[in-house]
Order: sequence, then C-alpha cells, then structure tokens
Amino acid sequence: MSRKKARIGAMQSLFLMDVNKDFSLENLEIFLDNNVFLGDEVDYIKRIVPDLIDKIDIVDETIEKNLKGWTLERLAKVDRQILRIAVYEFLYKDDIPPEVSINEAVEIARVYSSEESPKFVNGILGSIYRSF
Repeated sequence: MSRKKARIGAMQSLFLMDVNKDFSLENLEIFLDNNVFLGDEVDYIKRIVPDLIDKIDIVDETIEKNLKGWTLERLAKVDRQILRIAVYEFLYKDDIPPEVSINEAVEIARVYSSEESPKFVNGILGSIYRSF
C-alpha cells in the first residue's frame, strides 16, 4: 500500500465533500467508485475519512487555534483538507510519527496546492506539533 496515495485519496474525497458541503459517507462511496486505488489504500481511506468526519470539530478547532490572522474558512479548500488529515493523524494515529504526517502533508501541498502552500502547511503543522 502506498500510504501517500491513500492520503491523497482521503484529501481528494474530503475536498469533494467540502465543495459539495456534504460530508456524507455516500459521497465517499461515489468518490471511491470513480477512482482507482489498491485494496489497502481503499481500506485506509474508508477507515480514516469517516473517523475524521466524526471528529472534524475537534480537528478544526485544533487547526483554528494555530491560524494567525486566518480562519479555517479562508483557507484554500485543498490546504484545509491537507491540514485536517495531518492534524487527525497527530491526534488519533499513534502509529504515525508526527514528523511523517508533516512531511507527507507538505509533499501533498507541493503537488496539489499553490506555490506558497507547502511553507504555509509546514508552519501551521509545526506550530500545532510544538503545542503538544
């Protein structure tokens, strides 16, 4: 399994849900039906996304506490999902070192977001990590 590809899939599915303002599991199934992932990647996405949605208020609150001069709603939708996944991993996935979550988030931002996003994502996640 490529955990990076699974994280990208999770980010893309959350992005779809955010755009549609519908964080239902039905949207997750539609996303998975229309994209190609390996079995382990699908399992990871199906585990992470519903649990993150259940805990989204806590994850978002953690992010917002570390945004200086920004609100969560002002963030680019892609960056918002990248941050959500990394912060979810910080808070709830003891088997993933925070440094790995930060590195993966920065790499995903480098490919899927703006030129400034990797630095921004790294700064926010670094601030959150140091607050633990």
